[in-house]
Amino acid sequence: MEKKQISFELSIYEDVSELSQSEQKLLHAAEQARENAYAPYSNFQVGAAVLLANGETVIGSNQENASYPSGLCAERVAVFQAGARYPKIPLKILAISARSKDHLVDLPAAPCGNCRQSIMEYEQNQKSPIVILLKAEKGPIYKCSSMADILPLAFNSSFLGDS
Repeated sequence: MEKKQISFELSIYEDVSELSQSEQKLLHAAEQARENAYAPYSNFQVGAAVLLANGETVIGSNQENASYPSGLCAERVAVFQAGARYPKIPLKILAISARSKDHLVDLPAAPCGNCRQSIMEYEQNQKSPIVILLKAEKGPIYKCSSMADILPLAFNSSFLGDS
C-alpha cells in the first residue's frame, strides 16, 4: 500500500486593500451581484463575478426555487453565462462573496461540489488555471491559485474515453 497526501497553498488576506486593483474590483462586482440573489428559503445570498481574458466581467447570483434541486448557485450562473456569451474566451479569476440574512458570515464560503466540478471543466478545457477569490461579509479573503487545488482528483472527460 502507498499513501499520498494531497494539499494546496491558500493565500489569506486580512483586508481587500492587499489585493490588486483588478481583484478588488472583481470582489466588489461579486458583492453587488450578491444583492440580486433570490434566496427566500436559505436566506444565504451569494454573488459571483468572473474576469475573462478579454477584460470583460460577467456576474451571477444564486437563484433558489421551492423545489430545492431546481435552483442554481451564483458560481455556475456566472460561469455558464460567461461560457454562453464568450465561448472561446478563457476565465481568469472567479470572485465569490457570501452572506446570510440570519447570521454574520465571517469566513469565506467555498463553492459546492457541483460548482467545483463545473468550474473545473472550464479550467481543463482552457488549459489554464482559474484563480478563486472567496470573501464573506466580514473576515479574511481566501485566494486559491486554481480550481484544481480545491478539487483534487477531479472527474474529467478522459474517464469517458475522450482524450
